[in-house]
Amino acid sequence: MTIELQRDLTAAMAQQVHIRGHSLTADVSEAEGGADSGPSPHDLYDAALGACKALTVMWYARKKGIPVEDIHTRMERDDSQERSGVYKLSARLQIKGALSDAQLQELHAVAQKCPVHKLMTTVTTEITTELERLP
Repeated sequence: MTIELQRDLTAAMAQQVHIRGHSLTADVSEAEGGADSGPSPHDLYDAALGACKALTVMWYARKKGIPVEDIHTRMERDDSQERSGVYKLSARLQIKGALSDAQLQELHAVAQKCPVHKLMTTVTTEITTELERLP
């Protein structure tokens, strides 16, 4: 899968992100020299985890017939120690539905195993970067 980004020439730093048929803007805050016209890369990273947890819980609940009516997910970031190698994320999933305590615990365990959680905590990611001149 390929994701393409192109600088938004109407903004100081913003990037137009194209993923399959979807587009969004990524930017940095005004304090960082951007216009805050979209989420920052850190915001997108954090949101990927929250979305993955919610989607994984919904998928599992539907598969198992667990009556989840709604999910509200809140991500909190503590990046105060990022430069020292510690980046803390806290996910809070609020689930609506006629759930037993056992079902709620089951969904909690499932949320802990979402694919992005695994990527962030147990997988070695190898990154290569190439730089070339545009004509």
